[in-house]
Amino acid sequence: MRNVSEAELASILGALGEWHTGQDGEPLRVVVSGNAARPEVALGILDEQVASYRLFVLNAHPPIPARDGVVHETAFVGPAMRHSESLSYVPARLSLVPHLFATTLPPDVVIVHTTPAAPDGRLSLGIEVNILPGAIEACRARGGVVIAQADPAMPYTFGDAVLDPDLVDYVLEAGSGLGGPPPRPAADELSGAIADAAAARVLDGATLQTGIGAIPDAVLARLGSHRQLRVWSEMFSDGVLDLAEHGCLDENEPVIASFVLGSPAVYSWVDRNPAVRLMRTELVNSPARIALNPRMVSINTALQVDLFGQANASRIGARIYSGFGGQTDFIVGALHAPEGQALMTLASWHPKADVSTIVDRLSAPVTSFQHTAVITENGVAEMYGRDERTQASNLIERAAHPRVREALWEAAAAFGLR
Repeated sequence: MRNVSEAELASILGALGEWHTGQDGEPLRVVVSGNAARPEVALGILDEQVASYRLFVLNAHPPIPARDGVVHETAFVGPAMRHSESLSYVPARLSLVPHLFATTLPPDVVIVHTTPAAPDGRLSLGIEVNILPGAIEACRARGGVVIAQADPAMPYTFGDAVLDPDLVDYVLEAGSGLGGPPPRPAADELSGAIADAAAARVLDGATLQTGIGAIPDAVLARLGSHRQLRVWSEMFSDGVLDLAEHGCLDENEPVIASFVLGSPAVYSWVDRNPAVRLMRTELVNSPARIALNPRMVSINTALQVDLFGQANASRIGARIYSGFGGQTDFIVGALHAPEGQALMTLASWHPKADVSTIVDRLSAPVTSFQHTAVITENGVAEMYGRDERTQASNLIERAAHPRVREALWEAAAAFGLR
């Protein structure tokens, strides 16, 4: 591990780009930290020095380089790539993405956003572990270059976040700060009704997985009287901090996640907090490992659910909106866990598109299926263990918006579900 200046890093990356293109004619594949941990300074230097490259970012948030010569590549499309004309989307369960780096998507350069070196020389990946350990290992195995942008703003987290200095070639000390989710309004009456129904199914001693958004936040906000809760989740935000402050978490079990996306308050809370461990995706998203958690409750959302109990959470028509992410991993894991539940939560009506989210048949490919229950503001449609006619009936009568129930009953009859 060698500390370099911005000028030295520019020279290193410029030479690397020229050599690689001249050797095999293929552009570099560059993997960088995603979500709120974009290494903005180091990535900007690379973009200035390398004419063409493939930029792999998981759930990329703006700004990222977007010009001729840069191909956006990902297995989960974030806001910065959602409308990219150069997008190369690689469908994959999140638990399997690190395997891609060792096989079909080998990285030439990995740029991570880390803490400055601790007294023992080790760095921390901070709020974004995720797929990065796998990318670093695959990159080093093929003789690639690993660069750390060391930023004092990055909290030091434990677990697989701790990075051996021998795995890093160059360190650029540069601050660019951390991102976070866009401000969201407080949960409205509709989100509150969905959250009430979901929270009522969570027992003391449960293990929680939630995503980010108004409904997951509202569910966690309703668990303030619960005790001995555990967290095993792909990510978490400020809702988990609130649970900790209310004494809801099991003090004998660390919070386990793969990345954090939230406010400065939650970033401050995770800094050198032994009660939080950020682990690599292969562990956190392993369905077999998820299934070992007692009373595992997976809370996800979708764009559509159809009468066959299939959910689309990835595409709007033919256009990719996000990706499989961890939804498939956690639904399977939760269903196999002792007293586990896989809950699908969504509003019954999409206000912007002015359409029902409970549909006769999906208009896009399936993301997940066989949920324990589908929850909307209208009620709870029990799904798991019911026959297909009962599933369809529950969705129509207990989850769908009243405006579309008659049409859905007609579709159910046509499908032999009535």
